[in-house]
Amino acid sequence: MRAYLDEDASIGDLISRLSEQAGGLIRDEVQLAKTEMSQNAKRAGKGIGLLAAGAALGYAGLLAAIATCIILLALVVKLWIAALVITGIVIAAALLLVMLGRNAMRRQSLAPTHTLETIREDVEWARAQMK
Repeated sequence: MRAYLDEDASIGDLISRLSEQAGGLIRDEVQLAKTEMSQNAKRAGKGIGLLAAGAALGYAGLLAAIATCIILLALVVKLWIAALVITGIVIAAALLLVMLGRNAMRRQSLAPTHTLETIREDVEWARAQMK
Protein backbone atom coordinates (compact mmCIF):
# COMPACT_ATOMS: atom_id res chain seq x y z
CA MET A 1 0.00 0.00 0.00
CA ARG A 2 1.30 3.44 -0.88
CA ALA A 3 2.21 5.89 1.81
CA TYR A 4 -0.21 8.74 2.28
CA LEU A 5 2.48 11.38 2.06
CA ASP A 6 5.12 10.99 -0.62
CA GLU A 7 7.50 13.90 -0.84
CA ASP A 8 8.26 13.13 -4.51
CA ALA A 9 4.59 12.91 -5.52
CA SER A 10 3.26 15.57 -7.82
CA ILE A 11 0.01 17.44 -7.30
CA GLY A 12 -1.49 15.29 -10.07
CA ASP A 13 -0.44 12.09 -8.26
CA LEU A 14 -1.91 13.35 -5.01
CA ILE A 15 -5.19 14.30 -6.69
CA SER A 16 -5.26 10.92 -8.42
CA ARG A 17 -4.80 9.12 -5.09
CA LEU A 18 -7.48 11.27 -3.49
CA SER A 19 -9.81 10.46 -6.37
CA GLU A 20 -9.12 6.71 -6.02
CA GLN A 21 -9.72 6.84 -2.27
CA ALA A 22 -12.89 8.88 -2.68
CA GLY A 23 -14.17 6.42 -5.30
CA GLY A 24 -13.48 3.49 -2.98
CA LEU A 25 -15.15 5.31 -0.14
CA ILE A 26 -18.23 5.99 -2.24
CA ARG A 27 -18.44 2.32 -3.30
CA ASP A 28 -18.18 1.26 0.34
CA GLU A 29 -20.87 3.75 1.37
CA VAL A 30 -23.22 2.52 -1.37
CA GLN A 31 -22.73 -1.06 -0.19
CA LEU A 32 -23.37 0.04 3.40
CA ALA A 33 -26.56 1.84 2.30
CA LYS A 34 -27.80 -1.30 0.54
CA THR A 35 -27.13 -3.40 3.62
CA GLU A 36 -28.83 -0.91 5.94
CA MET A 37 -31.90 -0.63 3.70
CA SER A 38 -32.16 -4.42 3.54
CA GLN A 39 -32.04 -4.69 7.34
CA ASN A 40 -34.65 -1.94 7.74
CA ALA A 41 -36.94 -3.64 5.22
CA LYS A 42 -36.59 -6.98 7.04
CA ARG A 43 -37.55 -5.37 10.37
CA ALA A 44 -40.55 -3.65 8.80
CA GLY A 45 -41.57 -6.87 7.04
CA LYS A 46 -41.41 -8.84 10.26
CA GLY A 47 -43.58 -6.25 12.01
CA ILE A 48 -46.11 -6.31 9.18
CA GLY A 49 -46.20 -10.12 9.24
CA LEU A 50 -46.83 -10.19 12.99
CA LEU A 51 -49.52 -7.57 12.63
CA ALA A 52 -51.26 -9.57 9.90
CA ALA A 53 -51.05 -12.83 11.87
CA GLY A 54 -52.46 -11.20 14.98
CA ALA A 55 -55.27 -9.61 12.99
CA ALA A 56 -56.18 -12.91 11.33
CA LEU A 57 -56.14 -14.80 14.61
CA GLY A 58 -58.18 -12.20 16.43
CA TYR A 59 -60.75 -11.80 13.66
CA ALA A 60 -62.81 -14.88 14.57
CA GLY A 61 -62.76 -13.98 18.26
CA LEU A 62 -63.79 -10.42 17.46
CA LEU A 63 -66.77 -11.58 15.41
CA ALA A 64 -67.89 -13.88 18.23
CA ALA A 65 -67.51 -11.09 20.79
CA ILE A 66 -69.53 -8.70 18.61
CA ALA A 67 -72.31 -11.26 18.19
CA THR A 68 -72.33 -11.85 21.94
CA CYS A 69 -72.59 -8.10 22.64
CA ILE A 70 -75.51 -7.76 20.23
CA ILE A 71 -77.32 -10.70 21.86
CA LEU A 72 -76.78 -9.33 25.38
CA LEU A 73 -77.89 -5.82 24.41
CA ALA A 74 -80.92 -7.30 22.62
CA LEU A 75 -82.13 -8.53 26.01
CA VAL A 76 -82.64 -4.86 26.96
CA VAL A 77 -83.58 -3.17 23.65
CA LYS A 78 -84.87 -4.27 20.27
CA LEU A 79 -82.51 -6.42 18.24
CA TRP A 80 -82.02 -3.87 15.44
CA ILE A 81 -81.14 -1.15 17.96
CA ALA A 82 -78.65 -3.46 19.65
CA ALA A 83 -77.05 -4.29 16.29
CA LEU A 84 -76.85 -0.59 15.36
CA VAL A 85 -75.24 0.44 18.67
CA ILE A 86 -72.66 -2.34 18.57
CA THR A 87 -71.88 -1.60 14.91
CA GLY A 88 -71.17 2.04 15.80
CA ILE A 89 -68.86 1.00 18.62
CA VAL A 90 -66.99 -1.44 16.37
CA ILE A 91 -66.53 1.17 13.63
CA ALA A 92 -65.19 3.71 16.15
CA ALA A 93 -62.74 1.13 17.53
CA ALA A 94 -61.63 0.21 13.99
CA LEU A 95 -60.93 3.85 13.14
CA LEU A 96 -58.88 4.26 16.31
CA LEU A 97 -56.79 1.17 15.49
CA VAL A 98 -56.21 2.33 11.91
CA MET A 99 -54.97 5.72 13.12
CA LEU A 100 -52.65 4.13 15.69
CA GLY A 101 -51.27 1.71 13.10
CA ARG A 102 -50.72 4.47 10.55
CA ASN A 103 -48.81 6.55 13.11
CA ALA A 104 -46.65 3.56 14.04
CA MET A 105 -45.80 2.92 10.37
CA ARG A 106 -44.85 6.57 9.84
CA ARG A 107 -42.25 6.34 12.61
CA GLN A 108 -40.45 3.47 10.86
CA SER A 109 -38.02 4.89 8.32
CA LEU A 110 -36.69 2.68 5.52
CA ALA A 111 -34.08 5.24 4.51
CA PRO A 112 -30.44 4.44 5.37
CA THR A 113 -30.11 7.36 7.79
CA HIS A 114 -26.78 6.28 9.31
CA THR A 115 -25.22 5.84 5.88
CA LEU A 116 -26.49 9.20 4.65
CA GLU A 117 -24.92 10.90 7.66
CA THR A 118 -21.62 9.12 7.00
CA ILE A 119 -21.72 10.20 3.36
CA ARG A 120 -22.24 13.82 4.45
CA GLU A 121 -19.21 13.53 6.72
CA ASP A 122 -17.19 11.99 3.89
CA VAL A 123 -18.10 14.85 1.54
CA GLU A 124 -17.05 17.38 4.16
CA TRP A 125 -13.77 15.50 4.67
CA ALA A 126 -13.10 15.40 0.90
CA ARG A 127 -13.78 19.13 0.61
CA ALA A 128 -11.38 19.82 3.44
CA GLN A 129 -8.71 17.71 1.69
CA MET A 130 -9.11 19.70 -1.53
CA LYS A 131 -8.37 23.03 0.23
